[in-house]
Amino acid sequence: MSREFEDRVVVVTGATRGIGRAVALKLGEAGAHVVAIGRTVGALEELDDAIRGAGGEAATLVPLDLTDFDAIDRLGAGLFERWGRLDALVANAGILGQLSPIGHLPPKVWTDTIGLNLTANYRLIRSLDPLLRQSVAGRAVFMTAEQARTSEPFWGLLAASKAGLEALVRTYANEIAHTSVRVNLVDPGPTRSHFRGKAYPGEDKDTLAHPSAHAAPIMALLTPQCLENGSLIELSRKMADDGLPPDARSTSLA
Repeated sequence: MSREFEDRVVVVTGATRGIGRAVALKLGEAGAHVVAIGRTVGALEELDDAIRGAGGEAATLVPLDLTDFDAIDRLGAGLFERWGRLDALVANAGILGQLSPIGHLPPKVWTDTIGLNLTANYRLIRSLDPLLRQSVAGRAVFMTAEQARTSEPFWGLLAASKAGLEALVRTYANEIAHTSVRVNLVDPGPTRSHFRGKAYPGEDKDTLAHPSAHAAPIMALLTPQCLENGSLIELSRKMADDGLPPDARSTSLA
């Protein structure tokens, strides 16, 4: 792999599994210094081993629960102290919440899901935007889901959290339109992941795209050459348009 991310500092949230892990690994291979955020120390260490095994430099590992909002502020301060900038952010962390009629949702489940899927991303923007502006080409990607736009019954919690995220990110994109920062939304579509498995427990995972199939298009949005801003990229549709089979996958994460 080319070293097109050499000397670029990239934060990846939800970096220990699924799409987050796939992107973090490929960024490390491409020369980025990955700041990997996840809740499990052991999984972060395994990611670090994988990045170094693929020829990348050791990652900075940040065990962090993103609903600890004050810790997100400390993250920004720590990044500023060490690098004075941030070149890219992959805001991948998220949870399904609970599939339920809206009136049956427990208040704590609502609060926890909105907290991670929406409020934590607002806090990331609040903490990291000044650092992205210090980069010559700051880039950010936020992960969303089709339920934000479909209003399916029983998916109201995920829909509300992701619809809020989409509005937040599009507004942010308009606010930074005249800077060197660019921000976009990515909807990966059906993907072989823990998130998908909880929503569709009986589904044949071998019919789904492997998380690593999404790494390259997400990384393309993080390059200085990407001038897209405020867009929604639906990766499953893009794969179909490119003629890739629905189970397109890589063995690199096996």
